[in-house]
Amino acid sequence: MTGERQAVAPRLTERSPSISGTELAGTLVPPRQFDSASFENYRPDRDYPSQGEALAKLRHFAEGWKPAKAGGFFGRGKKTPAAKPGIYLDGGFGVGKTHLLAALWHAAPGPKYFGTFIEYTALIGALGYANAVQLFAGAKFIAIDEFELDDPGDTMLMTRFLGELVAKGTRLAATSNTPPNALGEGRFAASDFLREIQAIADRFDIVRIDGLDYRRRDIEGHAAAFETTDALDAAIEAHLAAGERLTSDPFLDLVHHLGSIHPSRYIKLIDGVDTIALSDVTPLTDQTDALRLVAFIDRVYDAQIRILASGIPLDQVFAGDMLNGGYRKKYLRAASRMIASATR
Repeated sequence: MTGERQAVAPRLTERSPSISGTELAGTLVPPRQFDSASFENYRPDRDYPSQGEALAKLRHFAEGWKPAKAGGFFGRGKKTPAAKPGIYLDGGFGVGKTHLLAALWHAAPGPKYFGTFIEYTALIGALGYANAVQLFAGAKFIAIDEFELDDPGDTMLMTRFLGELVAKGTRLAATSNTPPNALGEGRFAASDFLREIQAIADRFDIVRIDGLDYRRRDIEGHAAAFETTDALDAAIEAHLAAGERLTSDPFLDLVHHLGSIHPSRYIKLIDGVDTIALSDVTPLTDQTDALRLVAFIDRVYDAQIRILASGIPLDQVFAGDMLNGGYRKKYLRAASRMIASATR
C-alpha cells in the first residue's frame, strides 16, 4: 500500500522546472488571497490608530497617479515640496501591510509589478542585471513586499536597481519589519554601507503601522504535525481520495533539492499543487538550507498551499542560534507562515 501511495503522490524532488524572464515577470502579482484587496475592504484595528493613518497615507500616495489639476495663469501659489517616489510601511508580522500594498498595486496604472524582496533579487540573479533593468523599464509602479537586506551584495544591487527605475519615473512602495535606515543591522558591517542604505531610505516616506499578527490571533502553540509517519500516510491517502493535487517528500530530501533549483523557480516548482506532505521534519543546522526553506515557504504561503507534516512542528526547524542571529526576522516570519499553513 505504501508503494502504491508513493506512485500516486508525486514528489517535488522529481521536478526541475525552468522559467523564462517573461514568465518570471508574469508571476509578479499579489498573492491570490489579495486578488481583491482594496482600500475599501481594509479594516483598520481601532486599538491601533496607526493602521487607519497608514490607510489614509496610501490613499494619498495613490492620488499621485491622477492627472494634476491645471492652475490658472495667475494661480501661482507656494510650491509644495516634491513628493518622494516611494512609500514604506514599517511594522511587525501580520498587521495588514501586504493587504495595503496589494490595494495600492490594484489602484496603480500599469505596467506594474508586485513581488517580495527575495523574488526581485532572485530574478535579477537569474536574468542578469542589464536584462532585469530592461525588463522593468517603463514600469509605472513596483511593489516590494518584505524588504530586507541580508548582505552587502544585495544592498549595492537593489540601491542601483531602484535608483535606475526611479530615474525613469517608476514609483515604489515597500513593506518590511525593519525601518529603511536600520536595514542591514545585525547581518553585516552596516556602517560600511551607510551611503547605500541611506540612498534607499531617501527614496521612501516611512509610515509606521502597529498591530497584532493576525495569523497568530486564532493559532496557539506550534504548527500542526502528525505524531507518526503512518498517521501522515493515512492523511495523504484521504487527501488523494478527495481528489487533491498532493505531493509527498521526506523533509530533508526536499530541503536538499531546493539547493539544486534557483529560488526564482520555486514558484514553478509548486505550480498546480494543492497540498504538500513532508515526512520526518527535523531541525536544520545549515543556515543556507534554512534560508532556502524560508524562500520556499514564502512561495507556498503566497499560493495558499496546505502542508501536512510529521516529525517536529515545522516552526521549530530553525535550530541552534539561528533565531538569535542576523536572520532572526526572516525565520520568525517563516515560522508564522508555517503555523498558518500546516494542517491536520
